[in-house]
Amino acid sequence: MNPNPSQTSNTTRREFIKNGSAAVAAVSTLSSAALARTPQTAALQSGLFAGGTDVIRVGLIGCGGRGTGAAAQALSADPNAKLVAMGDAFYDHLDKSHKNLKKNPVAKQVQVDADHKFVGFDAYQKVIDCVDVVLLTTPPHFRPMQMRAAIEAGKHVFAEKPVAVDAPGVRSILETCKLAKEKNLSIVSGLCWRYHQGMRETFKQIHDGAAGDIMAIQCSYNTRGLWMFKREPEWSDMEWQLRNWLYFTWLSGDFNNEQHVHSLDKMAWAMKDQTPISCSGTGGRQTRTGKDYGHIYDHFAIAYEYPNGVKGFSRCRQQDGCAVDVSDHVFGTKGRVDVFKHRIYNPKGEKTWQFRGKSKNMYQVEHDEFFESIRSGKAINNGEYMTKSTMLAIMGRMAAYTGKTVTWEMAMNSTEDLTPDSYEWSSLPVPPVAMPGVTAFK
Repeated sequence: MNPNPSQTSNTTRREFIKNGSAAVAAVSTLSSAALARTPQTAALQSGLFAGGTDVIRVGLIGCGGRGTGAAAQALSADPNAKLVAMGDAFYDHLDKSHKNLKKNPVAKQVQVDADHKFVGFDAYQKVIDCVDVVLLTTPPHFRPMQMRAAIEAGKHVFAEKPVAVDAPGVRSILETCKLAKEKNLSIVSGLCWRYHQGMRETFKQIHDGAAGDIMAIQCSYNTRGLWMFKREPEWSDMEWQLRNWLYFTWLSGDFNNEQHVHSLDKMAWAMKDQTPISCSGTGGRQTRTGKDYGHIYDHFAIAYEYPNGVKGFSRCRQQDGCAVDVSDHVFGTKGRVDVFKHRIYNPKGEKTWQFRGKSKNMYQVEHDEFFESIRSGKAINNGEYMTKSTMLAIMGRMAAYTGKTVTWEMAMNSTEDLTPDSYEWSSLPVPPVAMPGVTAFK
């Protein structure tokens, strides 16, 4: 294994998707292939276990902070889960993640030897072939191809949010989720608020009519700037962009997709995942204007219109020195729901309901329920809502970038594919900043 990214293999997303599981097997080492062909894998897919004592082999693909956290939570969810393979584009990411996990209370379950630490664009294929459960925590651009490969290979998947950056990616994920249902494989989404007990009880109240008929929804994710790594002289364009993936639309989908999707998912949840008719809005780049921040926006404001006249007002901002507001409100004919505080108020401002229970760590609950579904053979498939919520974010970006009103049908049928021509450690020009009224809808 070579830590130098310039010496790893290159290919394209289109080739990955076309080749599917055949490519997974072709690039794997002999030892990995031997691991994959055990009776244990068949047991995991069928749900047949010896009292839950069979070892579940877990693979981590994407070794950043979120991936490291997801791996620890996966191992905490099942005492007989073992982390046996890791993959990342960069060895330093993988090495740091592995060292941190070995300091974690789940350290004894971290059993990744040198032969199962994979680096490069094809690392995910090699990890998939070694394991029973895959944790996908790479930049969102890679989610469709990696999920397709995992499900075709018969693996259960935890997929971080969002699940795509463009409409072709969303359509690919939808197809993969259908295949997962046919194979009785679990797909659990990183849209973690759906696994928070207080949120579950709050949305049950909304759906049961405690606030009346929904008239409007407001969701805000106004926060400050995030991390950025100054470009090193030896980095190619590709390496620089991957190490700063937040700031490039082809990798993150822009921050309203990568981060604000949590808020949009709660808007979708309130609407029982009914899709909007259309959206329109604005956005721009005011404070993060330097080249270090790629070409994404630093603020968005999008309005969604639903068939029954409900309006969803969405806003998000990543600007230092500004007020922080991460909140969601649902306005009904009988009152207002403060979603984060799990409270309902009547039109007079009097509190009529409040969740008073205790909520476990939602990140842990995701994995607890994920591994329980694997042990029981009763698969969880979060495919419908995770794709719809991702599409809400993508269509909002489309509306802001182009200045057009974008319908759901336009967004879903969009031909805009943000995939680079190839995955090579070389030149990769940064697209111009989108200009409303100039940037075309595709």
